This record gives sequence, C-alpha cells and structure tokens, in this order.
Amino acid sequence: MIDPLAEIISLLRPRAVFTKGISGAGRWAVRYADFGHPSFCTVVEGSCRLAVDGQEVLTLAAGDFVLLPTTPGFILSSFEPATPVLITPDLAPSPDTELRHGDPDAPANVRLLGGYFTFDVDEAGLLVSLLPAQIQIRDIPRLSTLVQLLIEESGAQRPGRELVLGRLVEILLVEALRLTPTAEAPAGLLRGLSDVRLAEAIRSIHAEPARAWTMARLAREAGLSRSAFFERFARNVGVPPMEYLLGWRMALAKDLLRRHDVDLAEIAERVGYGSASTFSTAFSRHVGQPPGRYARGLAERTAATERPISPRSRARTGRGHR
Repeated sequence: MIDPLAEIISLLRPRAVFTKGISGAGRWAVRYADFGHPSFCTVVEGSCRLAVDGQEVLTLAAGDFVLLPTTPGFILSSFEPATPVLITPDLAPSPDTELRHGDPDAPANVRLLGGYFTFDVDEAGLLVSLLPAQIQIRDIPRLSTLVQLLIEESGAQRPGRELVLGRLVEILLVEALRLTPTAEAPAGLLRGLSDVRLAEAIRSIHAEPARAWTMARLAREAGLSRSAFFERFARNVGVPPMEYLLGWRMALAKDLLRRHDVDLAEIAERVGYGSASTFSTAFSRHVGQPPGRYARGLAERTAATERPISPRSRARTGRGHR
C-alpha cells in the first residue's frame, strides 16, 4: 500500500546539519532569533521552559521531545526570571563541546540534546503543512534514542555518515508524525490521512499521479459526492483536491529534474501531462520558471556545495551552526 507520508519525507531528503549538547545552571535565559530550519531537542535530565513566539509556553522535563518545523524565535530559560541573552543562529559559532547557559561552574539543572536539519529540495512547505508550529511528545524513549544516535553519528567521521544521518532524521520525522494527535494537527496531509474517506483518495493520487484524475473520480475513490468530497478535503487538507494533485505532481517533477537521465517528455508522461510543452507550461506557471532553467539552477547549486572550500571559508560557513 502506498504511504503518502513516507513518500513526502523521502522526497524532501532531510539531512542532519548540526547536533549538540546543551545545559543550563542557575538563573539563565537565552533568546534565539528566527531560524527557519526545522529543529528538535530531547531533555536528558532536569527541566526548563520553552517559549516559542506566538505559541503556548511549554515546561520541558526529562524524557520530553520537541520538534519545531520552522523554528521561529524562541526563549529557552530556567524557571527563575532572567534577562534573555540574544543568540543569532546565523552568527553563533559552532561549539565543540556542550553549550552551557547560565553559571558555568554550578551543577547543571537541565541537560538537552538538540540540533537542526535542512532539506535537499525546496519543498519544505510540504512538511510544514503536516505539523503544528510546535510539537511536544512526552515519555517516548525511542525518540530520545534516535536523537542520541544522531548526536553520536554526527560527531563521528565514519563511512556512510551522511546516509545514516539522513535516514535517522527521516525516522525521527516519521515517529514525530505518528505520535502527533491528529485533533491538534492543522489542516494538512496529517489530518487528511486521519479521515478514512479522504485517505483513500490521497493514497490513490500518490499511487497513480499520472492518471487523468477528475474531481468526480477522486470523489468516487473516497465514496463521497463531489460536493461533500470537495468541502471535506479542503477543510481537512487545507487546499482543494485538484490543487493538492497539482502540488504533488510538481514536487515529483522537481525530483525527476534532479536526474540528468530523464528527459522532459518522460517527466511529462510520469506526472500526468500529454506532452513536454504542456508540462513546461504548467511547471512554469506553478514554479515561476521553465523546467530547463530550474534543472540548471539545481545543477549549479549542487556543484557549489560539492566544491572544495578553503579552511578560511570553512570557518565562515561554520557560523550557520548553532
């Protein structure tokens, strides 16, 4: 059976960029500026407060796992009032050891393991639509185990490191999604898949993206009338059915354009278009540039990331870690 959730996470190609240990002691508070990349942490021992901009303040305790899909600005602090020290993630240096907040000599009252990751494709909105702005999961040991494995693998230079990190992040995301109460999920794929009727239509779209789907056909897959299907899909998934279909086809097309051995005619056929020209028109309208230009941009970005860098440049790029 096709699993739309697994398909999207695989398509995003998440990869761990940076992981670290964090501790706090005494009276302390830090404010992180808006970061943009998904971030996560698990509390190893102790407790602290997390106040994400625009969200409910959380009390974090040992065994808690937190995922912030876009990591807006937030304050992490002890329970005693303190003036937050501003940390700008894009400028903060990468610590080689545990990052300590507060009194450097006092025993730690909280220890966390955390990190952030990026995606190899520009479809991060697909993930953001699945999750609330913040998610807290309590007392699930395997999430803490996954974060610990990420920390260990990130700090090692073993063969296959990047592959292992990518797979671990994928598993972490799947576990977080599985454990998110659907009643708390915003309109998006996660809530759509919790509806048995809508799940049938969504799986059909992912199983046969090239099929000539119409509203009537998708409604039949869901066992609903056209009007009931349209209203239910838009309310739970957040977009109309045909818009979701188009978005998934374009995401697949972008992935295919990364490969140099697939021509436009084949891509058009695999995502449901009768000709390369029809596909190019639809792609340009949706993405804002023709498929050829998009593919060249991908190739240039890939070449830039694979180009060897000098020690001085490497030191500068390390500023993006936090």
